[in-house]
Amino acid sequence: MNSENVLSFFKEITKIPRESGHEEHIIAYLQEFAASRNLECKTDEAGNVLIVKEAAAGYESVPAIVLQSHSDMVCEKNEGVEHDFAKDPIKYVIENGWMIAPDTTLGADCGIGIAAQLALLDSDMPCGKIECLFTTSEETGLDGAMALKPGFFSGKVLLNLDSEDEGEIFVGCAGGIDTTAEFHYTEEPVCEDFELEEVFVKDAMGGHSGDDINKGRANSVQLLATFLYSILDLDWQLVAIDGGNKRNAIAREAKAVIAAESDTLDIINERLEAYAAEVAEEYGAIETNLKLGYGEPAGEYAAAIDEMTAWNLVTALCASPHGVLKMSQEIENFVETSTNLASVKMKEPGVIRIGSSQRSCVTAARRAAAAKMEACFVLAGAIVKHEGEYPGWAPAAESPIRDACVASYKKLFGVEPKVKAIHAGLECGLFTETFPGLDMVSFGPTLRGVHAPGERLDLASLDKFVALLIDVVKNYK
Repeated sequence: MNSENVLSFFKEITKIPRESGHEEHIIAYLQEFAASRNLECKTDEAGNVLIVKEAAAGYESVPAIVLQSHSDMVCEKNEGVEHDFAKDPIKYVIENGWMIAPDTTLGADCGIGIAAQLALLDSDMPCGKIECLFTTSEETGLDGAMALKPGFFSGKVLLNLDSEDEGEIFVGCAGGIDTTAEFHYTEEPVCEDFELEEVFVKDAMGGHSGDDINKGRANSVQLLATFLYSILDLDWQLVAIDGGNKRNAIAREAKAVIAAESDTLDIINERLEAYAAEVAEEYGAIETNLKLGYGEPAGEYAAAIDEMTAWNLVTALCASPHGVLKMSQEIENFVETSTNLASVKMKEPGVIRIGSSQRSCVTAARRAAAAKMEACFVLAGAIVKHEGEYPGWAPAAESPIRDACVASYKKLFGVEPKVKAIHAGLECGLFTETFPGLDMVSFGPTLRGVHAPGERLDLASLDKFVALLIDVVKNYK
C-alpha cells in the first residue's frame, strides 16, 4: 500500500455519484469490492457498509482497528457550469502538487478516506483485524452514524479519516444543530408600470461552515439582505429570492428579482454600485473575485411576494447572526460557537425557507445559538424548527491510540503533530453514544476549499497521511 494506490482508488471514486441521500452507487461499489476479494461485508438499513479483513498470521492478538469515513459528498458547482452530479464524473486537474476540481467540489471530503480504506483492504500488509466502516449522509445530518446499532462493528479503537489538515491529530469536535425558518406569503401582482431587475452577489469564496467560519469570508445571502434592507425606503416589490445551498457551506451566491419604476431602479442601481464599492473595501483582501451587480432576470415573473412578508423577510435576514459567536477561553484560537446563515429558498409556491446551522463544543452554547436564530425569525413572523442535533466529541484524558499516532508521527517525520479539537462536526461524537469506551482519533491529508467549487487535495500531504496510516495500523499493539 502507498499513496499511489490511494490516489488510484480516489480517481475511481470521482466517477461514482454519491451526493448525500443518493449513495446507492457508492454502496454498490463497496459491496462489489468486498465480494471480489472474498471479504466479509454487511450493510444496514441506513446504507452503512462494513468491510472486514481478518488479522494476518501472527497478528491475531492485536486489537482490532476500525477505520471510518463517510460515503457521501457535498455537491456544489459554480453558477453556469453544466455538471450533473447524479451521473457526471468529477472533472479534476493536477497542478503544482494539488488535485483540483476547478468548477465543482472534488469530493476528497471524504472520498480520500474511502480510498485509503480500500487501498488498505486491498493490500497484503501484515496487521491485525481491520474493520472499515463507511457511513451515509454525513454531510446533511450524520444520518448514517445516527442509525448505527450497537454491535455493527467489534473494534474498540477507531481512526476517523475525515480531517483536512495534515500534521494535526484531532481528538475532539463541535456538536451541531440545524435551524429552519419558514415564511408563508401571498402572491400579489407586479405593478403594471414596474420593470423587473435581478440584483446579485456571486463568486464569493464560500467554504466549510466549520473549518472556514473564522476566516472572515463573505456570506452572499447576508450581503444581499443587507443591501435590500438599505433600499426599503424606496417603492419596490420583491418578486423572487434565492441564495446559498447546503447548510454546512458558507453561501457563495445569492440573487433577488425586484420590480420598480424605471426612475426608482436607477436610484437602486446607484446605491448598489456604492454598496459594492464598500463591500470591496471590506472584503478586498480576502474575496478577490466577489461581484455585486444587476441585470436582466432570467425567466418570466407575474407575481411578487406580499409587501409585509417581503419586509419581514429582508429585515430578519439582515439581522440574522452569522459567523463566530464565541472563541474558546480554554483552547487558543479555537472557535467555540458559531452560526451559519446558509440559504434562502423559494421551495414551493407561498413558502420561503431559510436554512442555517449552529455549532459548538458546549451543548448549552449550541442551543443558545439556535435560540438566537429562532428569536430573530420568530419576531419577523416566521415558523421555526430545530432538527438534526448531534453531540460534540470531548477529548479523552487517556487515549492509547492518540499516543500511538503522536509517537508514530514523530518517528516518521521528526516533529510532533499538533493535537487539537476541530470546530467542524465529526461523527465521533455520535460513536461515543452508541459505542461507549471507543478510543478515537481523526487525521487526514490537507484539503482546501472544502464544500465549495475549487476544492483541492495537497498531494504531498497525501504521502504523509498514507505513511502515518500504514505505520499506525501496522504497529499498533
